[in-house]
Amino acid sequence: MSKRRGAPLKADELGTESIRSLLIKYALPGIIAMTASSLYNMVDSIFIGHGCGALALSGLTVAKPFMDICVAFGTLVGVGASTLVAIKLGEKDYNTAERILGNVILLNFILGVAVMAVGLIWMDPILYAFGASEATISYAREYMEIILIGNALTHIYFGLNSMLRSMGHPRTSMVATIVAVFINIVLDPIFIFGLDMGVRGAAVATLISQAIAVVWQMTIFLNPNEIIHFHKGIWRLDAQITKRSLSIGLSPFLMNIAHCFVIIILNNQFKEYGGDMALASYGVINRFIFVFAMIVMGLNQGMQPIVGYNYGARQYARMLRAFELTAICATMVMGGVFLLGECVPRWMVMLFTHDSELIEQTIVPMRILASSMLLVGFQMVAGNFFTSIGMAGKSIFLSLTRQVLFLIPLALLMPMLFTDSPITGVWWSIPASDVISAIVAAVMIAVQVNKFKIEMNR
Repeated sequence: MSKRRGAPLKADELGTESIRSLLIKYALPGIIAMTASSLYNMVDSIFIGHGCGALALSGLTVAKPFMDICVAFGTLVGVGASTLVAIKLGEKDYNTAERILGNVILLNFILGVAVMAVGLIWMDPILYAFGASEATISYAREYMEIILIGNALTHIYFGLNSMLRSMGHPRTSMVATIVAVFINIVLDPIFIFGLDMGVRGAAVATLISQAIAVVWQMTIFLNPNEIIHFHKGIWRLDAQITKRSLSIGLSPFLMNIAHCFVIIILNNQFKEYGGDMALASYGVINRFIFVFAMIVMGLNQGMQPIVGYNYGARQYARMLRAFELTAICATMVMGGVFLLGECVPRWMVMLFTHDSELIEQTIVPMRILASSMLLVGFQMVAGNFFTSIGMAGKSIFLSLTRQVLFLIPLALLMPMLFTDSPITGVWWSIPASDVISAIVAAVMIAVQVNKFKIEMNR
C-alpha cells in the first residue's frame, strides 16, 4: 500500500473517536476561521462607515445580494463536492474522492468567469434592481467591479477550503482563512485611507488576501502524501461526479439565491418606506448578526464531515449525536445576538457609525430582529444536516420555506398591517418568518430522526 493510501487513517477517525471530541476538533477551527472572517466583514464595514459615510454603508448593503449570487455559485460547487468527498472517504472510495478535487477547480473557474462576465455587462441594471439609488449606486458599483474581476479566484479559495476540511485538515482550512483575513484587515486601511481608494480599496484588499491564501492552499494539494492531491489524470470534468456534486450543492445554492432574492425584496421595501437610511440600518444589523451566524456556520462546517462520514459508514447513532450537539451549540451562539441586540443595541450600532441619525434609527429595528434569534441557530443546523447526508431535496425545501414561502409574502404584506408605520411591518416580517420556518424545520427533523431510529433497531 502506498504512502498516500495510508493517509486515509486521518479521515477514519471520523468513525471511531468520540463525537464530542470530533466536533471540538473539526468545528473549533471552523468557528475560529468563520469568526475571523465575520470580524473582517465587520471591521470592513467599520472602516467604510467611518471613512466613507452612511451612504457608503447603504451602497454596501445594495451590493450584498450581488455578492451573495457570487457566493451561491461557489457554494454550488464547494459544498456539494466536499460533502461528496466526505461520503466517499467513509466508503473508502479514494480514487473517486481524488477525481472530485479536479472537478472542484475546473467547475469553480468556469462558473466564476461566467458570473464575472454577466455581472460586469449588466452591472448598473442589476444594482438598481437590488435597491440602489442615485446616491448609493456609485459606492456599490466601485466595490462590485473589483470583486467580480476576481470572482473565479474567490470560488477556488472557498472550494479548496471545503476540500481541506473534508479530507481531515480542519486546522489547515482555519489557518488559510485566518491568513486571508489578517492580510485583508491590514490592507484595508492602507487602500481605503492611505491610498484614498475608498470603497474600491476595500475590494482590492479582499482580492489580494484571497490570492495569497490560494497560493498557500495549492502548495498543500501539491503534496503527494496527502490523501487527495493534484496529479495528472484528475484535470477533466467527470459527468457523474459533476452531476452528483451539483445535486448535493443545489440546496445551499438555492438557499443563497433565495436569500439574495429576499434581500432584493427587503432592500426595495426599505427604500420605499424608509429611504437610504433604512437600508443603512439593515446593513448595520446584518453585519452584527453575521458575526454570530458565521460562528454557527463554523459549527456546521465541523459537523458536515462527521455526519457525512458516519452516514456513509451507516453509523447512524454517531451521526445523530453530532447533529444534536451542533444544534445545542448553535442555539447558544445565536442567544448572544438575542442578549446583545435586546440589551445594548445602541452600543452595537455605534461600532459601525458615528452618524447620530443612523444610530437612533437602527436601535428599535435591532431589537426587533434580535427577538427571534434563539430559533435561528437550530434552523441553520437542520438545513445543513440534510445537506450533509446528501438529502438535497429536503434541504432545498427547508431553505425555500423560510426564504421564499414565508419571508417574501410577509415582507410585502405586513407593511399594510402597520398603517401608521409601514417600515415597522417590514422589520417584523423577518422574525415572523423565522418562527414559522423553525417550526417546519423541527417537524422535518423529527420525522427524519424517527426513520433513522427505525433503521437502527432492525
